[in-house]
Amino acid sequence: MADKPATFEANHAEDDEASNANSSNNHGWQKVTYAKRQRKVPAKPSDSGLVQANGSAGGGADKVFRSLEKHSEERRQRLEAQRAAIAAQSEAPVRSKPRSDDEGDDSDVEAADGVVDNGATDEKKAKPKKVKKPKVTVVEAAAKINEADLASFLVEVSASYESQQEIQLMRFADYFGRAFSAVSASQFPWTKLFRDSTVAKIADIPVTHIPEGVYKTSVDWINQRSSESLQSFALWSLDSIFADLANQHASVKGSKKGAQPTSSKSQVAIFAVLAMVLRRKPDILIGILPSLRENPKFQGPDKLPVIVWMVAQACQGDLTVGLYSWAHNLLPIVGGKSTCNPQSRDLILQLVERILSRPKARTVLVNGAVRKGERLLPPLALDLLMRVTFPASSARVKATERFEAIYPTLKEVALAGSAGSKAMKQVAQQILTLAVRAAAEGNPELSKEATSIFIWCLTQNADCYKQWDKIYLDNLEASVAILKKFTEEWKELSAKQSSFDAMRETLKSFRNKNQKALAGEEETSRQLLFKDADKYCKLILGRLSRGHGCMKSVTFAIIALAVGAAVMSPTLESWDWNKLSVLFTQQSFQV
Repeated sequence: MADKPATFEANHAEDDEASNANSSNNHGWQKVTYAKRQRKVPAKPSDSGLVQANGSAGGGADKVFRSLEKHSEERRQRLEAQRAAIAAQSEAPVRSKPRSDDEGDDSDVEAADGVVDNGATDEKKAKPKKVKKPKVTVVEAAAKINEADLASFLVEVSASYESQQEIQLMRFADYFGRAFSAVSASQFPWTKLFRDSTVAKIADIPVTHIPEGVYKTSVDWINQRSSESLQSFALWSLDSIFADLANQHASVKGSKKGAQPTSSKSQVAIFAVLAMVLRRKPDILIGILPSLRENPKFQGPDKLPVIVWMVAQACQGDLTVGLYSWAHNLLPIVGGKSTCNPQSRDLILQLVERILSRPKARTVLVNGAVRKGERLLPPLALDLLMRVTFPASSARVKATERFEAIYPTLKEVALAGSAGSKAMKQVAQQILTLAVRAAAEGNPELSKEATSIFIWCLTQNADCYKQWDKIYLDNLEASVAILKKFTEEWKELSAKQSSFDAMRETLKSFRNKNQKALAGEEETSRQLLFKDADKYCKLILGRLSRGHGCMKSVTFAIIALAVGAAVMSPTLESWDWNKLSVLFTQQSFQV
């Protein structure tokens, strides 16, 4: 019996040594393995407590791992109970919360708890279906506007804000805003409509839908507002329209995610009221043209359709205002190579074609060529129009033919006016400078047209001959072309000249300059030009001399005839000396 205790002690000592050695190797750390990670059901702990989860023994460690194993077992039982509860539910299972790979086992328990709570206790509430509102069109909304109600509203507003017309106009716009409040954006997609439609189609939108009585009540009230307040209102309206346009662009591009674009509901009212203002008071557009031309916020291809629409509205009230606006603000866009694309060019051409197609448009525009001291088509506009109509052969585009079709009428408007008046003399001098530059550019078609306009300037103002004399040497090639045209079409052109004396003196000055240049050391190419110029000057001076001699003879004959007729017929009515003078002039210079 004594050997057994000794043996047991020896074995126990060996176990202690082995345990100490193992502890020394692990530095006091023990490996813990969780049952779920191993995908194994954990073994039930023995009553003796000698067998541990990691196979090690120890008094303090036994309590720690027994607690963990107990917790794991409870969790397993709880999960099984939850699965059984889920399976018992008749409705579809509700998704648990998403779980990341980094979460511990506790997250699975929490997700499962959430499933039970949502699936077992809370029934999913069915969302009530939204009742779709009936779509209201612009026509339907406009038809509901009551003329008497509008008239009463305007009386009240005018009295409440008697000295604040800008506020009156804002309230006026608010009234129409409420009238069109039921119109959704899909019923008035103005950006798409303006972008994809012709000028003829958008010109009457949306004012054409407004009842006649409502329209008349509105424009009569507008007519009583001051020009300053209406101009301010027009610019405010444009700001509102372009703000809506910017929001829509931002929404499409996604640069403002979550931001709702301005509703097009209000834009129906803005377009309607602005159209009525421009139709009743077209001059308002002329007043804001400088702002539209100089402020960058009103410029750009995306904003051009709105500007064209505004000009179309003004044309309904005054055709001359429409052409004036076109020539001063839109035609320069066509001339800018970097700022005009085919779509913009087409839109601008559609507008002027619409203006010229109106009944009696030519008569109205020619008679109104000068409006309040300003020309509908100023000299710079004529020069630009001439260049886009007669470009170099390599620069012709599809729109060139359309410019050729409208050019004669627009040229007539540009040159219209009282012959011999101070204003026309100034215009002639301005056009002459531009025409001589165009004639010297080496474009045959452009040079031909510019030469013709240059000669027209000479017929309007005798001082243009002096101006020609000053620029003769700097524009020698163009001057040769003009002199050649005079010699070839002398019969027709001589009858239109304003002063033969001024012409004779200018030609003599040209000959002196030619002789000096030929005697000097000019380049060969310029020597040839001077020779041609001198030849044409000599021919024209010869015709003027012969015409001057004939003039004396014919004058004497006319006087004698008149005296004889007066003696023979004392009751003879007075002669039409103006017609006689014209006849005399034509006959004298057809030599």
